[in-house]
Amino acid sequence: MSSRGGSVCYKCNQPGHFARECPDGDGGSGGGRGGFSGGRGSYGGGNTFRGRGSYDWRKKGAVTTVIEDQGQCGSCWAFTATGALEGQHFLKTGKLVRLSAQNLIDCTSKYDNEGCCGGYMDASFQYIKDNKGIDTEASYPYEAQDDKCRFTRANVGATDTGFVDLPSGNETALQIAIAIVGPISVAVDASQTSFQFYSSGIYDEPKCSSTNVDHTFILVSYDTLKNGTKKQDYYIAKNSWGETWGNKGYIWMSRNKNNQCGIANMASYPLAYNQLFV
Repeated sequence: MSSRGGSVCYKCNQPGHFARECPDGDGGSGGGRGGFSGGRGSYGGGNTFRGRGSYDWRKKGAVTTVIEDQGQCGSCWAFTATGALEGQHFLKTGKLVRLSAQNLIDCTSKYDNEGCCGGYMDASFQYIKDNKGIDTEASYPYEAQDDKCRFTRANVGATDTGFVDLPSGNETALQIAIAIVGPISVAVDASQTSFQFYSSGIYDEPKCSSTNVDHTFILVSYDTLKNGTKKQDYYIAKNSWGETWGNKGYIWMSRNKNNQCGIANMASYPLAYNQLFV
């Protein structure tokens, strides 16, 4: 099955392909949430960007090679938070350590997160700051279900000093952040069937909502596809639906398409070493 959304086609798997949809509330689908203020940094960038034409944090070693599989638990927000912090921790220390999404699922209910029923990345970053760390995945492995909090300080793999929420809907700010900060956590509308069964190409779905988001992942790269005189900007996102989904667990999302799928609505990143950008 193939779909056309504008000038570039993307491919979808046949309906027999198994794909998961986050339960209602996963990724903070409320849309209007303001986020936490404690430890929040600020964006000071402008509205134009003349920096790197493309960038890929996978090539810099800031992205783990494991493609997480959240299963039937609405925990994409937890994997998105850990993925962003893994990148920042690597840039700070040179060590790429897998962090525990289950730690966030089990221990952040006081931060408005709801375990397998959904949560928020910036709230998770705030918890990690307040808690002075998050355990490693090896010490606190993923269970795909809610459980009792078993955080163990001796097993901390990373921490942060706060977070930055990017201006809602500002793709320029988002691109700058990817270029100079690291992998960025975002939320999107993943409710379309075309998203569920995506397999390759640049995802360009006009029916995708730019206001209502229901799924999260990290953006690890951006680039431009050139085909003769035609150009199409895109992001590369690392999802948490296993390697059999999408392009080996990744999806190419349209960039500079009027904030398609709301990709810039809830973008954020943790501060691992007081890194703000101006």
